[in-house]
Amino acid sequence: MVNALAPETTERVHSPRATGSTVDGRRRTRPRRRQAVVAYLFLAPTLLFFAVFLVLPLGFALLLSMSRWAGFDLGEIDPVGLDNFTDLFVDGSTFLTPILTNTLLFALGTVALALTGSVLVANCIDKLRFQGLWRTLYFLPIVTTVVAIGNVWKYMYEPGGLVNGVLNALGLGSVAFLQDPDTALPSVVVVQAWASVGTAILILTAGLKSIPESYYEAAALDGAGPITVFWKITLPLLRPSLLFVCITQFLTGLQSFALIIVMTKGGPGDATNVAALEMYRQAFSYGDWGTASAAAFVLFVVVLVVTLVQLWIFRRKGEDT
Repeated sequence: MVNALAPETTERVHSPRATGSTVDGRRRTRPRRRQAVVAYLFLAPTLLFFAVFLVLPLGFALLLSMSRWAGFDLGEIDPVGLDNFTDLFVDGSTFLTPILTNTLLFALGTVALALTGSVLVANCIDKLRFQGLWRTLYFLPIVTTVVAIGNVWKYMYEPGGLVNGVLNALGLGSVAFLQDPDTALPSVVVVQAWASVGTAILILTAGLKSIPESYYEAAALDGAGPITVFWKITLPLLRPSLLFVCITQFLTGLQSFALIIVMTKGGPGDATNVAALEMYRQAFSYGDWGTASAAAFVLFVVVLVVTLVQLWIFRRKGEDT
C-alpha cells in the first residue's frame, strides 16, 4: 500500500515545489533587474565622462594616426593609411634611434637609481627614531612642482653652480652636465630619480613594517650578520614591494616629459629627446598631428608590453613569496 501511494505522494510533493521555485525565481529576477537599472543610472555620469574624455579622444587619435592633418580644419584630414607608422621607422628617421632608445634608457636609469636609493634609505629609516619625520622630508620633492625642481637642478648643473662648485672644491674639473651630449641624459636621470625616490621610500618602509620580527630574532640567534640578514631575509620578503616600485617607476620614466622640456628641451641635439617630447614637437611645433598620433600609439604599445611583462613577473614572484 505504501508502494502504491509513493508515486502519487512524490508527484504531489514535488510538483508544487517545482512550480514554487519557478515563481520564486521570477520574483527574484525582477528586483535584480531593477537594481541593475538603478545601478546603471547612477553610473551614467561616470560612463558619459569616460566616453567623452577617453573613448572619443582615443578614436580621434587613431584616425589621426592614419591621416595627415595640420591641426586646424577638420575637413582637411587626409587619410594616408599606415604611412605615418612606416615613416617613424624608415632609414634616416630619428624616432627609433635616438628618441625611443633615449626613452628606454631614461626609464631604466630612473628605476635603477630610484630603486637602489630607496631601498638603502628605507632600510636606514626603519632603524631610526622619528621615522615619520624622515619619511616626510624625503617625500617633499613629490609635492613640489616639476618646473621648480627642473629649474633648481638646472642652475645647480651650471658651470658656476653648486655641483661644479663641489667638484672644484674636491680638486676636480667642471663638467658641462647639460651641455655635453654624453652627460645630458644621465644628468636628467639623476634628477628624475631624486624627485621620485620619496614615493618609493613610503612603499618600501610600509613593506619593511610588514616583515615579522621573528625572522630577525631567529637570524640573530643563528649569528647572522647585518649583510646576511639584508640579503637573505629583508630583500626576499620585500620582493612584492620592490616589484611594485619597479612597475610604477618604469611607467613614469617611459612617459616623462615635463622635466626634460624644463631642463634641456631635448638637447643638446637629440641627446635627451624622448618619445613624449617628440610627440609634443610634431603636433605643436611642426603641425604634424598624424605623426604625433602614430608615435603616441607606438609608445602605447611599448608601455603595454612592458606593463604586461612586469605584471607577469609580479604575480609569479608574488606567489612564490
